[in-house]
Amino acid sequence: MRKEYRGDSATSAPVTSITLELTQIRPRLLAPVTSTLRGMFGTSTEIPGLAPDLVVRDLAGWTPAARLADVHLDTLLDTARRRWNAQPHAAAALAWKAYTYWLALPAVLGFASARRVPLLTATDVVMHFDDPRPLVTLGLRPDIPVAVLPSDPIAFSGRPEVKVVPDEEALLGEFRRSLLDEHLTPLLDAIHGRVRLGKRTLLGSLASGVAYGVLRSADAIPGSSAETIDLLLGSLGVRDLIELHPGPTGNLELKRKTCCLAFTLPRPKVCPGCCIKTP
Repeated sequence: MRKEYRGDSATSAPVTSITLELTQIRPRLLAPVTSTLRGMFGTSTEIPGLAPDLVVRDLAGWTPAARLADVHLDTLLDTARRRWNAQPHAAAALAWKAYTYWLALPAVLGFASARRVPLLTATDVVMHFDDPRPLVTLGLRPDIPVAVLPSDPIAFSGRPEVKVVPDEEALLGEFRRSLLDEHLTPLLDAIHGRVRLGKRTLLGSLASGVAYGVLRSADAIPGSSAETIDLLLGSLGVRDLIELHPGPTGNLELKRKTCCLAFTLPRPKVCPGCCIKTP
């Protein structure tokens, strides 16, 4: 049985909206990510939204995620509309929110746990819509590059998929380039052109998804969650779209400055960190 976990929104339950599967990378490269997933969810093989241990072994029938911004955009938006019984703009906002959370999570966890970042470009990520349970199923090509620092044990392994960068600033630059510039920006532009939905609204969901991934994994990663979130969001240029503050138990809580539009659903829902939530 698949377990269900909530994201930062009521609409993320079940978070099986997206299944992210990583292709045939030798396990050692992804070990920090799968280890952190086990710390978050108690398993790395039965996580809604992720394939067992992040590996998919057969790419037959998969399509480059770059096609999501053109020929498959209607499929994504129509599936979201039916799933949530939502108006077009809300369906697009919720589809983007789910997609960006699961897409970014391996890179977010890789950076937070070991400064090892799978480079999730739209040409290295593949997808299909054959499984009716998630919104879309995502995966990575077998030769996807992984960016690392010179201090990483795999830095000078000679493996062609390993990309060594000089410092943390360069690593964050690779995180941004692959995730936002080369993958999500074309999709964001396509959605923005299709429905009446501001780019700031969409980027707010990206910011909250990245931050939530770090907060959810806080017990499994070293260092300060707040500092990690600041670095990642700063690299994406979305630092101003969320706030962090201590909760009643002292743990950090997230406050959004934009809304994912879940409150517009036939059964309105308000996320825990929503900007429209009354005190």
